[in-house]
Amino acid sequence: MAPSSSAPSCPRRHHHPSLLLILSLSVLFISLPILGDGLELGGDGLYREILRDGTVQRLKELGKISDGEGYLERTFLSPASIRAIAVIISWMKDAGLTTWVDQMGNVHGRFEPANSTKEALLIGSHMDTVIDAGMYDGSLGIICAISALKVLKVTAKLQRLTRPVEVIAFSDEEGVRFQTTFLGSAAVAGTLPESILQVSDKSGTAVQDVLKLNSFEATAAALSQARYNPESVGSYVEVHMEQGPVLEALRYPLGVVKGIAGQTRLKVIIDGSQGHAGTVPMKLRRDPIVAAAELVVTLERLCKEPNKFLTYDEECGCFTEESLAGLVCTVGELLTWPSASNVIPGQVNFTVDIRAMDDKVRETIVTSFSRLVLQKCDDRLVDCTVEHKHSAPATHCDPELTSQLKRAARSTVSAMTGRLAAGETPVLMSGAGHDAMAMARLTKIGMLFVRCRGGVSHSPEESVMDDDVWAAGLALVNFIDQNAVAEL
Repeated sequence: MAPSSSAPSCPRRHHHPSLLLILSLSVLFISLPILGDGLELGGDGLYREILRDGTVQRLKELGKISDGEGYLERTFLSPASIRAIAVIISWMKDAGLTTWVDQMGNVHGRFEPANSTKEALLIGSHMDTVIDAGMYDGSLGIICAISALKVLKVTAKLQRLTRPVEVIAFSDEEGVRFQTTFLGSAAVAGTLPESILQVSDKSGTAVQDVLKLNSFEATAAALSQARYNPESVGSYVEVHMEQGPVLEALRYPLGVVKGIAGQTRLKVIIDGSQGHAGTVPMKLRRDPIVAAAELVVTLERLCKEPNKFLTYDEECGCFTEESLAGLVCTVGELLTWPSASNVIPGQVNFTVDIRAMDDKVRETIVTSFSRLVLQKCDDRLVDCTVEHKHSAPATHCDPELTSQLKRAARSTVSAMTGRLAAGETPVLMSGAGHDAMAMARLTKIGMLFVRCRGGVSHSPEESVMDDDVWAAGLALVNFIDQNAVAEL
């Protein structure tokens, strides 16, 4: 698909184409209104047809655009993604936006006020999915933003905008195809390295090849055209399903995000002695899978009860309960070789994902686990290597944007329930990565979370209530109205 050349002549962006946690939070937000399973809604002026009915219908439509047969899969510039781009562009145009596709396949829709010299407000999320995905992850943020701007169009408020407002549907956040996250948003933020063009997927197809196949230039110079000038951008806001159970436990539809957890990914490789399952005595075995099992349990204990394991130097002191809150560790993949039922494995490798809001905590956990790996491998007479695959610091949301989103969310709940929302809008930490992490390298960021059922995500079972979709859209309308629309 060739990029559109209809980019506006705006500030130059080179457009071309844990139960304890829940209980603690419940106590913290004890003054919140009890809203039940769904909001009791009514009244006029809440744009139900656009923000709820229209948005939900579009979510379902986009959820049917898939490369998989009988399940949702839409990865970077796949055939389904190309079809999705065309649909998203049509929705953006319907909202009165000027559209274009940049050199990394990101879709942009922008309204440029006459004679505006202010920095732009960017609103976005991702249009790619995991394999066997649900229809809300990423898509919810894109379609809510488009619907919010459509409301501004039908209420004649687009022409009263005091700054440019732009919706971006990022081409790749999940990193499924090329095992590299934030291809789309990192390009816009200007942090995507030129070497990304040579990265290949499992079939051997490089990013450069995929871009060329879809009529993009696929050069370093073209890649740089997707980068925005930081001086032209005032802020970035993202609406996203929570992907966790806290808002549901609090019975509240919306929450604001304090920050996004930092993340470290490791690969542990354990080499032992491969042998016959029936002839090697137990006492003479150097079994890497037993060592791996012990290390997986060790990691779980380390992250469940970090104070029992962590060592501190005089500078560091001890970690507070607040700094340890949200620490999570996961072994998501474990492979054995040669993986036969009658063979003692010769090698085992497994992945480790460590996330925390406090970077010092995360780094200390990584160091402590690496030390324990070597210690336990020595005890079992196997050889171990710990490879560092990825590391990203925690990202903190802008306090002013967070306060503005809190006000918008509270006024939304008040309007939709017909009564003043008591207490504060919940403030959460995100354990999942989002495009906002990449965009924080470009500008200040804010995030709004939307309640989901059971905290389920990356699954066809993920679900957001229609009324909560409505609440998210209305909160965006309120946020834009309060911060980018001129009074009459």
